[in-house]
Amino acid sequence: MTITRTGTGELHPMARGMSLVTVAVLALLASTACTAVAGDDRPEPRVTDAAGDPRAGGEGDASATPPAADPDEAGRENGDGRKNADGGTSSGPLAGMTVVIDPGHNGGNEDAPDEINKLVPAGPSKKECDTVGAESSGGYAEHEFTWDFSQNLADQLESEGATVVLTRDDDTGVGPCINERAEIGNDAEADAAISIHADGGPATGRGFHLIAPGRVEGFTEDIVEPSRQLAKDVRAAYRAGSGLPYADYLAEDGLDERTDLGGLNLSTVPKVFLEAGNMRNPADAKKLADEEWREKAAGAVAEGIARYLQRD
Repeated sequence: MTITRTGTGELHPMARGMSLVTVAVLALLASTACTAVAGDDRPEPRVTDAAGDPRAGGEGDASATPPAADPDEAGRENGDGRKNADGGTSSGPLAGMTVVIDPGHNGGNEDAPDEINKLVPAGPSKKECDTVGAESSGGYAEHEFTWDFSQNLADQLESEGATVVLTRDDDTGVGPCINERAEIGNDAEADAAISIHADGGPATGRGFHLIAPGRVEGFTEDIVEPSRQLAKDVRAAYRAGSGLPYADYLAEDGLDERTDLGGLNLSTVPKVFLEAGNMRNPADAKKLADEEWREKAAGAVAEGIARYLQRD
């Protein structure tokens, strides 16, 4: 039995009529019971780092940093700048930074030749709005790969606190055109942008490569150097995490530079293309089609982007 007091400071009615000795004994027992309840059975306080990962709390510090917001709660922006969920407060090492992810091609492109073949600005010249993309010998489409890979990448960047903007909302639409994809990154004032692809190279060639913008007068001067650094950081992390070698059929040490890609020429923010592997090579295609591998490889890309964003 515990002894409680009313708001006036009087003894609870259950205690009335008891001797002072009885009351004292009961109070002592109550004190012992309360001590037992508040004793070693309580869970230790848990301290989290900025990204929400549990860490051992130090002595004398029982405070806890709130975990990172769930990506579904924090909200991800799609290509037109609208958030897919109500916004929340993000925390983590990438908080306050914006990354634009451009999943190459789209599932509806094949059925819209007139739309994707129209010419649009691509820098000094014009190019087709978009293309259908590559496909493995087993029928795994590049647009399907880029969409799934981009979702994994977005989740992992958001878990580190970044705001993520996608250039398309699903894998059933058409486009957007290459100039619109670049514009989405520019409008978001992204700290970094990456376009996800899988190459359609010769079946005998394998491996991945990064494409950085070359110098195009009047277009890319301001982003050449930061984009090259972004490419180097992603290249190093991806090689270590994906298990794929540098491409052996083009580029040099997994790094290419091009001046003919509208998505790079029209970008005003640091941007690169990742050719994650060769869809037409059986060994590469097997990895690209593997769900567990895609998640791991996307994590490697996220690590490379984070490395770039956190440079002094």
